[in-house]
Amino acid sequence: MTTPPNEPFSPIPAAQDAASVTGWLLAEGRHASDAESLMEDFCRRLNGAGVPLARCVLVLQLLHPQIRSMVYRWRQGGEALETITAPHGTERTDDYLSSPFAALIEEGAVGMRYPLERMAAPWPYPVLGALRAAGATDYAAMAVLFAGGRRNAISFVTERAGGFSTGDLALLDALLPALGAVLETLALRRLAATVLDTYVGRKTGALILSGDIRRGTGANVRAVLWYCDLRGFTSLADRLPREELIALLNGYFESMGDAVERHGGEILKFIGDAMLAIFPLGDEEGDEAAAAMRALDAAADALATMATQNAERAAWGQPTLRCGIALHVGEVMYGNIGSTERLDFTVIGPAVNLVSRIEGLCGLLERTVLTSADFAALVAPEGRHRLDSIGDHAVKGLSGAVAVYELRL
Repeated sequence: MTTPPNEPFSPIPAAQDAASVTGWLLAEGRHASDAESLMEDFCRRLNGAGVPLARCVLVLQLLHPQIRSMVYRWRQGGEALETITAPHGTERTDDYLSSPFAALIEEGAVGMRYPLERMAAPWPYPVLGALRAAGATDYAAMAVLFAGGRRNAISFVTERAGGFSTGDLALLDALLPALGAVLETLALRRLAATVLDTYVGRKTGALILSGDIRRGTGANVRAVLWYCDLRGFTSLADRLPREELIALLNGYFESMGDAVERHGGEILKFIGDAMLAIFPLGDEEGDEAAAAMRALDAAADALATMATQNAERAAWGQPTLRCGIALHVGEVMYGNIGSTERLDFTVIGPAVNLVSRIEGLCGLLERTVLTSADFAALVAPEGRHRLDSIGDHAVKGLSGAVAVYELRL
């Protein structure tokens, strides 16, 4: 819905006003670290160009596994820009569906303008009444389009008597193409980081974004290695419906993976019902012992979460889960390997083979968390009482027996 424009306060801004802000957007704005800093500068520059902007709200749609959109709220007067994360499902709430942004994003509206000081209840959208009560005199909202038709929205509010002039609105409209292009660049940059963080991990994602994508590149890294695996997964896979099996796996990986990341580790990959992760060791004295303690705490944390999940499953008559976790320490090659067209960042080396073999002992010995002697020696004195030696055991692929320790739960 669009209402008749106000009488202009001033002539339409000279072309150089729009050109100046557009030039800044394309030359400097596109190098902004994120949308927050871009919007801060953009709104201040609008004020500098003579637009009596009191409030601005941007709704930026994201491609993200947990987040539907980011909302950025700017207010004149030096207040910090407010950033709100809107999860998936927000688009079905009454607050959103009864807002101008729903009309712009979901219904395909191009723009709308409401001279609030000349209007009264009933309001077309509840937010307009709230803004008028707070002193707003004029409201304009416009769609911000990305390539491919993905829609976003931005709103502008003034508190000046008489509202926006025709020139103000013309300037805002003229800036939308450049603003949309820069926001899309920032959104794509964020999308790339999100996809890489989600599928390959933060450290690996940072390496890829920095340009480290050639096959064969890598470095030797000393790290605590974590390898966990479900017990009895094959029988579960044979008898559970696909949807139930996927939900079960997601719950298991959530308990394991979230604990690893909370304690400073990084998940490298999921292998069927197994997970490989590392806790990199620092160069400072005491860093190695601290990393080992974090790995132990992560294991205890993960198992506590799994116990809670099992109690809930049992209460609903669903199957419960058991797993094995192995911890080892060693030097591995962390790098980029694969075919000419399909690459993978991973860790390889004898230490990786050994941690997987130790995890295999969990099932044979009916234990839950086992560590190597090298790992046990790394643990700080105050944490060694948590580990009990259970002797030397043969492992597949090695001629000699391996000293193994168990985490006391």
